[in-house]
Amino acid sequence: MANIKQTVKLGVFTLAIMNVTAVVSLRGLPAEAVYGMSSAFYYLFAAIVFLIPTSLVAAELAAMFQDKQGGVFRWVGEAYGKKLGFLAIWVQWIESTIWYPTVLTFGAVSIAFIGMNDVHDMSLANNKYYTLVVVLVIYWLATFISLKGMSWVGKVAKVGGLVGTIIPAGLLIVLGIIYLATGGHSNMDFHSSFFPDLTNFDNVVLAASIFLFYAGMEMGGIHVKDVNNPSKNYPKAVFIGALITVLIFVLGTFALGVIIPAKDISLTQSLLVGFDNYFRYIHASWLSPIIAIALAFGVLAGVLTWVAGPSKGIFAVGKAGYMPPFFQKTNKLGVQKNILFVQGGAVTILSLLFVVMPSVQSFYQILSQLTVVLYLIMYMLMFSGAIVLRYKMKKLNRPFRIGKGGNGLMWLVGGLGFCGSLLAFVLSFIPPSQISTGSNTVWFSVLIIGALIVVIAPFIIYASKKPGWVDPNSTFEPFHWEEQPAAQVAGKTATVTAGTSASATASESVAPASTGNAPAANGGNGSKAPSTPPKG
Repeated sequence: MANIKQTVKLGVFTLAIMNVTAVVSLRGLPAEAVYGMSSAFYYLFAAIVFLIPTSLVAAELAAMFQDKQGGVFRWVGEAYGKKLGFLAIWVQWIESTIWYPTVLTFGAVSIAFIGMNDVHDMSLANNKYYTLVVVLVIYWLATFISLKGMSWVGKVAKVGGLVGTIIPAGLLIVLGIIYLATGGHSNMDFHSSFFPDLTNFDNVVLAASIFLFYAGMEMGGIHVKDVNNPSKNYPKAVFIGALITVLIFVLGTFALGVIIPAKDISLTQSLLVGFDNYFRYIHASWLSPIIAIALAFGVLAGVLTWVAGPSKGIFAVGKAGYMPPFFQKTNKLGVQKNILFVQGGAVTILSLLFVVMPSVQSFYQILSQLTVVLYLIMYMLMFSGAIVLRYKMKKLNRPFRIGKGGNGLMWLVGGLGFCGSLLAFVLSFIPPSQISTGSNTVWFSVLIIGALIVVIAPFIIYASKKPGWVDPNSTFEPFHWEEQPAAQVAGKTATVTAGTSASATASESVAPASTGNAPAANGGNGSKAPSTPPKG
């Protein structure tokens, strides 16, 4: 029985679907529906320069360090050192913390549409105080559930991914097809250009957020060793998963564009409005509250998964001495309680920004862009780090490798991912003209000051760290540059000790025939070696 787990391998299609479930979220579809036909260009472009490179690079890195802790901290740290490794995992954690209010805003809007009165539902969805209360209630509920352990959370996440994402996505696409096939009026011009007018800079800015649609695919890299013949089958799973993901996004966006005029699209409400319009068309308005509940359940499931996820990464790194002991405290179940409470405090403060933002939609867009900015910092470090490691650790075994020989393909794939991330990073700072974000001063202040604070903080923490921060029970493995000098020093110490022992043995063998000077010489040469502990 003990060997059964070792023989179980993931099929190509199974892994592809796992990747789809980890990445696909419907809440961002309205943002791209504004672009009509050209939205397909943005989805395909982002898939080529970001989604596929992320999947392949993460697979190589995960396979290289499959037996060592740290995740992105390990990957970036091996390439650039501990400071930038700490920055990478720090922004990954903070990014997810800032992400909660945006995804929960979508959940609050879903709950508002559970009622059957359209005017009342729309009014409630636009009420910032209602949204604030729902965001905080759901988030803290998810936090307290997480403190009870991950077993129940895992079950909810699996069901929620299916009920709250996959089924609604398929239903939205089918409804769009039925609507067009039965003569419904399309608000999208299917004869418009596939390629956007790139001379109009405004057409590019909002689309930068599409990169975050594909974020999270790096998590699939941990399964690279669970696939038979990973060098061949893992890329297959990546491309199948990417194709399914792009189809869901493109067809789902088209389905919204068909039923809602571009001028009426709202980032937070249009998904629910789209379903509502389709259900009304097929005379099944009673389905609207059901789909709203399903989408809200999907949001809760996603938040439950993420509340404990990235915080566990920063917790493991913290125990290795990178965070104060306060952040290493756990409850009796071993859950990182203090990190979760600090995270919850940050989410509460961010949610209170509802008070200063002119609308729920502008708040949603600004925080969404901040999460993009922070997450892309981590991705740029990951992509460039993978290229650096081809030279720093060229002899390390790579169970999955991009390209059979040489580093050309890694330069192409990693370079593509880095340049795509850099492009999206720069564009994310520019306010989109298509959406009211309130004052440009507020927009730039939140993004620039917010990003600077988040990026500077880990360097301050790193500079302040003390030896007492290391948990004596931490088993965090050293980096490769720490292992090599330790091995060399240990080897030299062993040589010196062996040589000293040999001399001592020789002295002892001649001692009986020698004068009293021999023992003195022996003590002078041999006694210090054992008393000096080997370094490392």
